[in-house]
This record gives sequence, structure tokens and C-alpha cells, in this order.
Amino acid sequence: MTNSDRGEEQPWNRQRLRSNNERMLLERLRADGPSSRAQLARETGLSKPTVSSALASLEQAGLVREAGRHTPERGRVAVLYEPDPAAGYVLGLDIGRAWLRVAAADLDGTVIARSDVRNRGRSAAAMADLVVGAARQVVADAGVDPAKIAHAVVGTPGVYDPGQRRVRYAVNLPGWGRSGLLDRMREELGTPLSVHNDANLAALGEYTFGAGKNSRLFVYVMIGTGLGMGVVADGRLFTGAHGAAGEIGFLPLLPRPSSAVVDPKSGDRHSLENAVAADAVVRAARDLGMTGPLTAKGVFEAARQGVPAAVAAVRQEGERLAHVVAAVAAVLDPDLVVLGGGVGHSADLLLRTVEQTLHGLSPLRPKVAASALGEDAVLLGAVATALGEARDRVFEQRTP
Repeated sequence: MTNSDRGEEQPWNRQRLRSNNERMLLERLRADGPSSRAQLARETGLSKPTVSSALASLEQAGLVREAGRHTPERGRVAVLYEPDPAAGYVLGLDIGRAWLRVAAADLDGTVIARSDVRNRGRSAAAMADLVVGAARQVVADAGVDPAKIAHAVVGTPGVYDPGQRRVRYAVNLPGWGRSGLLDRMREELGTPLSVHNDANLAALGEYTFGAGKNSRLFVYVMIGTGLGMGVVADGRLFTGAHGAAGEIGFLPLLPRPSSAVVDPKSGDRHSLENAVAADAVVRAARDLGMTGPLTAKGVFEAARQGVPAAVAAVRQEGERLAHVVAAVAAVLDPDLVVLGGGVGHSADLLLRTVEQTLHGLSPLRPKVAASALGEDAVLLGAVATALGEARDRVFEQRTP
């Protein structure tokens, strides 16, 4: 008769059960905050001896720590436990045409060091060197052992192709799609690193920390040097079959001139991106009579001061964004659309026009709001994404 026939647990089954119990308790502590052994036993249905044994193992592994003591009106003083945020750390990296942003955070998601660096890289290789240098400096500023960085997440324009191990469609970062570039960054940082579309990360950041909280189907529209979109449904990103869901900048404008020559890699003047992104605001302002060196930010500042040409250019941008929202609403039926990115930072000047125009375009009118995170949306989305990977890795690599 085998052990199984006698109903005895195999050693590997007992080990898996202990691991499952430890993981459940750790996640419970993350969700509910500091708790005592008795509380955890009541909430999980585990016996008090099982809870005590699991907590002792987690504490020995450095994953939980004492968080204080609770003195009830009756009974004995209870020790409270919480996850130890110093059990591991993560890096979030936001790579944009103008700025490179890097943040280090503990396993609670608290940012403990960050750096914002002007992107002065004249080539993709130089830009990669800047990112690696900034990341190393942030880790040093945080006073963290580099070996304790459990995961890093990079947010970048375009779509990461895991088969070819490169970024595609990053039209505003010339050379950034070169094969091997991100692998080199992984090696130089010595940290597990994953790559995600910046609009998707911004959507996750806004859903986790900002205006998208508690939204059932939430859309983040990033308007800056390019145009992108992230979709979060029931707390999960929707990325499509090949990771390109949300690349709305590639949508063509109709009617397209019959003589137009389309470059699918770099886009063309008749794409939605070129009609809505920052350069479109500048072109509209020039067409309306503004002169001199212009930026989208400058046009919005002039609109705040009441300069007629700038006001008209901003109104045109709001009308075009309303068409974007109408198209998104017809396809996805979101309950909330958040405007973010460099142009989206001036959503206070756009929202009224977007809402008024949308009212005349479609019976589907989701709530439209400004980003609550501003320029930090991608960075915080990268941190939030890295935390999921890092917590799993730290738990799996714990020393019993």
C-alpha cells in the first residue's frame, strides 16, 4: 500500500500547501494592512498554529515584520504584522523624446528616489546610455543594494516585439527600434527588465493612483509628441493580439488625398496623430496668424492670456479630440476617458470644447476628465507594473 493509498500527504504536497498559505497571508496583509495572528486566522479560515508557523517563516525570510502591538480591552496584547517593504525594490523608467524619468520604489510602491533627465541623446545608443546612467544614479541615491532590485519596467512609445526583442513604431525616437538595444540595457543594469507601451503604462498608473480608480472600463488618451491610448477593463490592460491595441495615432483621416504617399513606419500628414498631436497645435496656431518660435506649450499659455489665434487653435484641438473620444466611445463604450500627455496637461482649456463638440457628434458620451497624475502617469504605471512582478519574484526566491 502506497502513502497515497493511506491518505498521507506527500512531502511536496505539504511544501506546496505551506507556500500557498504563506502567499495567502502575505497578500491578505497587503490588502488589509497590519493584522494580528488571530485576525488572520479568522479572515482566512486557517488555524492559529498554521498562521503562526507561516508568519514565522515569512518573518525569517524577511518578507514580513512586526508593525506594532494592539492592546484590546480584554485579553492579551496582540502582535501586529505587515509586509516588509524593504524585502525588495523596483525601478520604473519612462522614456520620452524630451525627458527620461526614473524612479525607485519599495514593495509598498513608495517612491524613495527619482530623477528627471533631459533626453539629449543624439542616437538610440546614447539614449540607452543615459537611461542606464540615470537608473544607476537613482539606485545609489536610494541607498539600495542593486542586487535587491527585483524588477524594472520601461515605458516607451511604440510596441515591444518580444520575438524580435525590439520596439516597433516608436516614430518619435529615431533608431529606438534597433534590435539588441534593450537587451544591452538589461545586461548593464543586471536586473530583470520588461518593456511596455507608454500609453498602456500611463493608463495603469492613472487607474491605480489617479482619476481612473474604480472605473469598470477606463481609457487613457495620451496626447503629446504622438498620440496613443491605453485601455483598462476590470483592472486589466487590454493590449490586443499583438500588443498594438490603442495605437490610435495610425488611424487614417478621411478623405485621404488620392496622391498621398503613406509610410506605415513613420506615419504621414493624414494620420490622426498628425492631426491631433502637439505639432498639430503649432501648425494650427501658425495658420491662424501666430509667428515666431512656437511650441504647443507656448500656444496653450498664449490661449490662457486670451491671444485670439491661440484661443482658436486650442478650440480646434478640442474639436478634433472630441472626434477621437467619439470614435473610442463607439468601439469600447468606456465609462471614463482621461486626457493626458503633454497636450493633455492643458485639459482644463480643452474639456469644455471636447464635451460640447461630443454632444453634437454622438449619443455615446462617456465622462471626459483631465489626468490626475500629469507627467508622472507613465512613471507610476511602470512602478505599479514592476511591483506585481517583483513581489512574485521576491516570494519565490525567499529562503525558507
